[in-house]
This record gives sequence, C-alpha cells and structure tokens, in this order.
Amino acid sequence: MFSWVKQEQGGRNKEGEMYQTVTEGLQTLYSKKLLPLEETYLFHDFHSPALEAADFQSKPMVLLVGQYSTGKTTFIRYLLENDFPGMRIGPEPTTDGFIAVMYGENEGIVPGNALVVDPKKPFRKLNAFGNSFLNRFICSQMPNQVLQSISIIDTPGILSGEKQRISRGYDFAEVLRWFGERVDRIILLFDAHKLDISDEFSEAIRAFKGQDDKIRVVLNKADQVDTQQLMRVYGALMWSLGKVINTPEVVRVYLGSFWAKPLQNTENRRLFEAESQDLFRDIQSLPRNAALRKLNDLIKRARLAKVHAYIISYLKKEMPSLFGREKKKEELIMRLPEIYTILQREHHISPGDFPNVAKMQDMLQHYDFSKFPSLKMKLIESVDKMLASKIAVLMSMIREEESKQPPAMVSGGAFEGSYDGPFGQGYGEGISAGADTEDWIISRDKHRYDEIFYTLMPVNGKITGVNAKKEMMNSRLPNTVLGKIWKLADCDKDGMLDDEEFALAQHLIKIKLEGYELPTELPDHLVPPIHRKNPTAEALYNHSED
Repeated sequence: MFSWVKQEQGGRNKEGEMYQTVTEGLQTLYSKKLLPLEETYLFHDFHSPALEAADFQSKPMVLLVGQYSTGKTTFIRYLLENDFPGMRIGPEPTTDGFIAVMYGENEGIVPGNALVVDPKKPFRKLNAFGNSFLNRFICSQMPNQVLQSISIIDTPGILSGEKQRISRGYDFAEVLRWFGERVDRIILLFDAHKLDISDEFSEAIRAFKGQDDKIRVVLNKADQVDTQQLMRVYGALMWSLGKVINTPEVVRVYLGSFWAKPLQNTENRRLFEAESQDLFRDIQSLPRNAALRKLNDLIKRARLAKVHAYIISYLKKEMPSLFGREKKKEELIMRLPEIYTILQREHHISPGDFPNVAKMQDMLQHYDFSKFPSLKMKLIESVDKMLASKIAVLMSMIREEESKQPPAMVSGGAFEGSYDGPFGQGYGEGISAGADTEDWIISRDKHRYDEIFYTLMPVNGKITGVNAKKEMMNSRLPNTVLGKIWKLADCDKDGMLDDEEFALAQHLIKIKLEGYELPTELPDHLVPPIHRKNPTAEALYNHSED
C-alpha cells in the first residue's frame, strides 16, 4: 500500500488523507489544491479545460501528425500488425478525421458524440470543439496486445493551402494543442519525398509549444533513396525543422521504413534496424514513465495557473472603481507585455512561465476586468505548498511503486520478439559473434595473431605487458579502451598474455574498431579454451585445429 505523504500513526497524513496509488494521489492533489485556483481565476476559459478522473487513469497515448501519405495510418498498422476499424490507406488524403485507436474486448467504432459523454474515456472536454469536429472524430476499439499498454491517435493528413485549412470547420491547431497537452508522445512523420512544411503543418507544430520533450520525428520511406540522397534529405529536413521548432537542441529524428514490405534499397539496412529499435524502445518505455509524465504535466499546469492568477488579479487591482473602465481596460491590454515584466520582478517568475502575449491580449478583449477576482494568497500558498513538498514526496513514491512492480512495457505486434532470436538487433555480430558455434571463433584468425605473437619475444610461452602494449597501441584506440581490453584478455590475471589471451585481445580490438561495444565481462564463448573450466573445451579446440 502506498502513501505519497509522510504518514502519522494509523497510516494517515496530517490532513487525514491516504492513497492506494500514485495516480490516486495526483488526482486528489489536483482536485483539492489546484482546481480551486483554476476555477477562481477562470483558467479553464483562457487556457485548458479542467482535468477529470479519466485524464489521470488513462493509458499512455501516442499522437501521430504529418502531411497526407507520409504513412501515419500504415505506421499504426505496422505497430499493431492488424487492421483496425475505420482504417483507410492510400496515396491520396484518406484519413479525414481523428481516430483514437484503443483497446476494447469487442471490435468496433464509437462515434465522436458518443465518445465525449463516456466518463471512462479522456475525451469529454473535446465537446467544446462542436459538431464539426465530433463528426470527424471516432474511437476504433479492438482486442490487440499493443493497445493493452498504449492508445494511438491518428490525425488527418495535413494539406497545403488556405482553402483546405478553412474548410475543416473547426480549429485544427487548437485540437492538436489539446491532444498535445495530454498525450505522452508526439510523433511527426515526414516522407523522404515530402520535406516541405506547409503553413498548416507549421501552425500545427507551433501548437505543441511547451511540449518539446514529447516530440519525436520520423523520416519514413527512407529506403526509397540511396545513401547519398538520404544524407541530403536528412540535412534538408533538419533545416526545415530548425525554422519551425525554435529550440537550441536538435530534435531526435528516426530514419526507417515502417511497414512490413521488403526494403527497396538495402544499403542502409543496419541503420534502419538500429533506428527502428531505438524508436521501439522509446515507445515501449511510455507505460513505465506514464505516472512521471502526468506528474510533470501537473507541475507545468500548476505553474501556469499561478501566473494566470497573478495576471488576472493585477488587472483587477488596476481597474478604476467607477468611471473610465473601458479606456483603462484598453490601456491595460496594450500594456500587457509591461505587466508581464512587473509581475516577473515582483513574484520572481521565469519569463518562460507566462502565456503568449498576443493570444492573451485577444482573449482579454471579451472580459469585464472589474468582475475579475482579487488576489487570494491562501489559494496561491496552497499550490506553493503542493509544489514544494507534496509533489516532491509523490515523486519519490513513484520510484517506490515502480520498484515493487515489474517494469511495464509495451508488448505484442511489432514489439513481439524484436530483441530475441537470430533476427534481433546485433545477433551474431560484434561481441556475440560465435556464440552459437561449437568451435572458438577466434581460432579462425589465430594463425595471423600467432605470427604477431611470436615476434614479441615470448618467454615461457607468454609476453609481458610492455611488449603487448607496443602492439596494442598500433590500433590507435584510447588508453581507457585498451586498458579494458587488457583486463578482459588477461584471463588468469598474471599480468602477462599467452598466445590465446593475445589472440583474444586482438579479436576485441577488431570488434571495437568495427564500431561495436565491449562487454563488461567476457562472454563464455570467447574465453580461451585453455582457461575454460569445462574439460571438454580443450578437446573441441583441438578438434577445430585439426
């Protein structure tokens, strides 16, 4: 049983509260500490709707965004290894709405209007976007193992041009912003032949401002170009993204071909496999980090709610009691950037915590400042206390809860068996080469290593560290790496190398020079036959020599 707060006698904290899980603690903290501040200062009208129980209890969600025919729906089918209800794939713009692909015992489709009244789904607040959006929003349910751990949101293909943007009938960027605040991962898909970022795509990416840690970029269909073209495509993509995503860090881009068809160009097969495994690991880690992500989002929301309260109460304080209210309102809206600076100094707030000035000025036009509430320090102090103490203890309880449960990982579909068997990444390569052979793999090149060994003047069948160092330094590897190789090769720890240990050292150098990592401990299949505890090892080695 978990309690995220310091417990008194009887297993309760000073306020008499006790929680079974971290999720329950987060939900109670929000409803008792943060929600009163949000409701008092109209936070939900200006920024984001109130959170509900389903927002805290829902599975991690992955949002896919990209231009039409970049492979968004195909990517989902690739992960699930199943068709899902409502799926349409084609070279033309096929997905014309939002599809939430979720787990369900029975396969079927739930329309948007029915979906937003379901208290068990985290979509109730999407009701604010109206029928134009809800008519293009469905939930596709199916019994799939991948969907037991995560949910996936498919989005309409983004088109270029003003006409298509207006004809949607709803604010596409605002819907993306709503999803961006609630999902765990945002994947931007690009086609190797479609690197241009249209006005609507640029606006969509800007809607994810503040969610930079969630964004990953996938360059799909990378097998359709050769290595030289891929290098140019990658550079062009990074240049395009640099103009839209205004961060000093370089966004992570995964290269590959994410569908179950043969590669058109196999030059970069190993690269594509490594990239896909990296992306799979990133997605698989989402359930394990879900509670931490929700905690992080709650902290960001609390900081914004505090800043919003300071802004609203400052505008109320500056308003005259009787005459000249409209004129003063216009003046305050014009002075909003200056007000931000004043509040920043007065309350020691980071500039990055303030909402967008232009958007805030536009929304303030529709409100009567004289009806705004004054600053209530009790509400601010309650949120400060939550951030300073209760959140910190809750964070430690997340790790404690994780340690008592097996790590949650996405499994099934394309994730099943991606690490095991002969087709797993790195199988039979580098340090694992020779693991499934009967002979000692180093014996195949030992005659070459022996020629070098006997030029180093062995004494009693062994060479000293000084002589071995001279030869090993020819590899130009750093001393730290060569030192590790020496420790792995010196099996009997006598400070000298016999012919087999020297051959092992040369083999490890070769592995490192080929770009593979060295192990912390020497695998059994690389241990020289003379130094093995198995009495049959020597016989096997002699047989291979014959």
